[in-house]
Amino acid sequence: MNKKNIRAVTGAFGYSGKYIARRLLDRGHEVITLTNSPNRSNPFGEKVRAFPFYFDEPGKLAETLEGVSVLYNTYWVRFNHKMFTHADTVKNSIRMFNAAKKAGVERIVHISITNPSLDSHLEYFNGKAQLEEALKETGISYAVLRPTVLFGKEDILVNNIAWALRHLPVMGVFGSGKYRLQPIYVDDLALLAVEEGEKRENVIIDAIGPETFTYKELIRTIAAIIGKKRLILPVPPLVGYITGKLIGKLVGDVTITREEIEGLMGDLLYVDAPPAGKTKLTDWAKEHADTLGKKYTSEMARRKDRDSEYNCN
Repeated sequence: MNKKNIRAVTGAFGYSGKYIARRLLDRGHEVITLTNSPNRSNPFGEKVRAFPFYFDEPGKLAETLEGVSVLYNTYWVRFNHKMFTHADTVKNSIRMFNAAKKAGVERIVHISITNPSLDSHLEYFNGKAQLEEALKETGISYAVLRPTVLFGKEDILVNNIAWALRHLPVMGVFGSGKYRLQPIYVDDLALLAVEEGEKRENVIIDAIGPETFTYKELIRTIAAIIGKKRLILPVPPLVGYITGKLIGKLVGDVTITREEIEGLMGDLLYVDAPPAGKTKLTDWAKEHADTLGKKYTSEMARRKDRDSEYNCN
């Protein structure tokens, strides 16, 4: 790896990373991936070589990134668990940024979140803010993309809302349900990431889709699209959390966390900005109405099974 034309994508066998890698390959770039799942089914065959993250071996991590001109970072975790934590993810990401600097990487395209804040007591939003600051401190040219909710075939949130609508007679929303979301199609995010990788000016972009929903509207919209009439009731956040936890035990997953509920209700998945994506969730959901939510998508199953390709609904 001595030519400065390689693109590195974290998690190219996962969700958003897979779409970024595909876009890069379509443009004729040589692509490698850094992954915790080097044995996972490779949808790209020999076109994308896989390397472990080597977080505990900074020198080896830097060596892996030699010859890479742009690093696309999607590495993150949704919640704290005994197998992974936000704190470890922040620490590992900073190690990767430093390794990228040592290797001479020219630009990092980093996937963050809307409304990150060092003052936030929510580890998700605080951790994302820490990483944005750490990236700036490296001196490497950067593009920070701040999406809210992603949707696509491998999606979890939208798919599992549809799954719940198919299986439960009543749907609950936390409190009023008036807090907002601006979902972006995963391939729109990938296109934006690849385009920003070609530039060198430092930018921060709110990567939101063209539609804004309240949480209640989102549920009502998905229900209508998949043809399920359901009573949607406001419930106290604690009741919603306990219900989600019970469902999680039944399906062997973490369906919702207290922090996610607080972030939602705090309107942290909304920004007043122009859309960066063009694909409407409503159009995509109508196209996939027959399969959307037919199968539950498990976050923990993906974390535990490091060999199988992500299931697509």
